[in-house]
Amino acid sequence: MADFVELWLYLSSSPLFGLTATLAVYVLAQAFYASRGQAPWANPVLWSVLVLAGGLLAARVPYPTYFAGAQFIHFLLGPAVVALGWPLWQRRAALRARWARLLLAALAGGAAASASAVALAWAFGLPREVMLSLAPKSVTAPVAMGVAQAIGGVPALAAVFAVLTGLVGALSGKALFALLGVPTDGAGWTARGFALGTAAHGIGAARAMQVNAEAGAYAGLALGLQVVLASLLMPLVFRLF
Repeated sequence: MADFVELWLYLSSSPLFGLTATLAVYVLAQAFYASRGQAPWANPVLWSVLVLAGGLLAARVPYPTYFAGAQFIHFLLGPAVVALGWPLWQRRAALRARWARLLLAALAGGAAASASAVALAWAFGLPREVMLSLAPKSVTAPVAMGVAQAIGGVPALAAVFAVLTGLVGALSGKALFALLGVPTDGAGWTARGFALGTAAHGIGAARAMQVNAEAGAYAGLALGLQVVLASLLMPLVFRLF
């Protein structure tokens, strides 16, 4: 037993611990997701977060120790977002024809997502720092952290809110679209994907790609547009308040 404890202490302090634990948990969560027929409630990101967070708490492993290894995966977020451009390149003719409507939809969706979050925070009397951290909740986490810092929010809180928003969108999107009667034809998949990418950023886009290629492409487009619009407009808008 003593040897096992010593081995665990050694492994948990190694930079490779975070990387190995993240990969192993995600592979298992992805297998579980596939075995459940890609049901929304079995989302691998959700279960990976829950298992890793619970494991770190139970083992009393400090987050900086875990992130020392997991940062290698974090670095890949940038290339992963860039890779979303390939499906868009394949649909460049359609995008050129629709660019004005897509840009208007992105502006309206982003404004609604941010304004509704800020309004709810204000209605519940939350501190200003929390309110400003909620504003970029529908932008992918790394960008949300930068935007929150620029407008006076707390980057760490912004990252948490962004991840939670993405998970909620990925889990509830299918049911909400069905409730609203959004069809599953070509135009319907485009609308579903764009809406999911606008409201639930990368996690929502990943879910859309697993369901339908057209939805995934437009979810990636919406994600990219929100990143650009939020980075440019949010700091300008919040300077007025």
